[in-house]
Amino acid sequence: MKELPNPTFPISQIALPRGSLHQSLQNQNTASHAKISKSTVEVSWAKHQDEVREAQRLRYEVFGKEMGARLPETVAGHDIDLFDDYCEHLLVRDGASGAVIGTYRVLTPAQAKRVGGTYTDTEFDLTRLRFMRERMVELGRSCVHAEHRHGGVILALWGALFEFMARNQLDTMIGCASIPMLHNGIVSGDAAASMWKQLSKTNLASIEFHALPRLPLPIEELDSDLPVEPPALIRGYLRLGAKILGAPAWDPDFNTADLPMLMQVKDLPNRYRKHFATT
Repeated sequence: MKELPNPTFPISQIALPRGSLHQSLQNQNTASHAKISKSTVEVSWAKHQDEVREAQRLRYEVFGKEMGARLPETVAGHDIDLFDDYCEHLLVRDGASGAVIGTYRVLTPAQAKRVGGTYTDTEFDLTRLRFMRERMVELGRSCVHAEHRHGGVILALWGALFEFMARNQLDTMIGCASIPMLHNGIVSGDAAASMWKQLSKTNLASIEFHALPRLPLPIEELDSDLPVEPPALIRGYLRLGAKILGAPAWDPDFNTADLPMLMQVKDLPNRYRKHFATT
C-alpha cells in the first residue's frame, strides 16, 4: 500500500490539506484544564491510505450524517475532496478501541503550490496574504466524534498541530470557521450576520490582512441584531489569538456561513503556551 509523506520530512516534502474548520474547538476553559493520558487518547499522523480513509469516514459521519452536508460520492460513506491527496492527516484515536475519534488535515505551503491554492482560496480572495504564504499552512476538515467532544481530544489535536508548526518553522495558520445556517429551527443567515456584526467590532484583523468572500452572505438583507453567541469553535480560536479576516462567505454544500480566520503562533497567549510546543 502506498505510503503518504511522513510529517517529519523537510517542509518541501510534506503534503498538507486545505479546508474549513468545522467542529473543532469546544469550550476552551474545559480544554485548558483537561489532562491527556496516553491510555485515553493516542495521536499520530496518517502514514498509509487506509488511515486516511479512517479520517474520511469520521468526517462523513460528522459532516454528512450529523450536519447534513452535501458530500460528493467518491467513495460511499467517506468525505473526500481533491485536496485530501495533498494533505497530512492528523488522527486522534481512542486508547481502548483504537477508533479514530478526531481528525484535522493540514496543507503546507509546498503542497498548496502543487494543488494550485488552498481550500480557503476557493471561498475567499486571499490576495492580501500573498506575502505570508511561504510560512502559512491551512487547517481544515477538523471534526471530533460526538461521543468524544471533550478537552482531552481537543488538546491532543492542538498540541500536535503547534508542535508541527514549530518543527517545520511555520508561523501562520488559516482556515474557514463555520456558522450553521440553521437557527432556532429556521434556515437563515441571521445568526451569522449577527455574529459578524459583533466580531467585526472586537476581533477583526487590520486591513492589510482582509479577505473578500467569493460568494458573500447577503449581510445587508439579514437581521444582524440577534442576541447570539459564536459557536464554540470560533470562541476557541479567538481565545488562542486568531483574527477574523472579513465578512462571511456562504457555503451551499455545507449550508454554513464561513468566516475566514488567521492565527499566528506569536499571538498565542502565554496561558496556553504550556499546553502546546511552540518553541
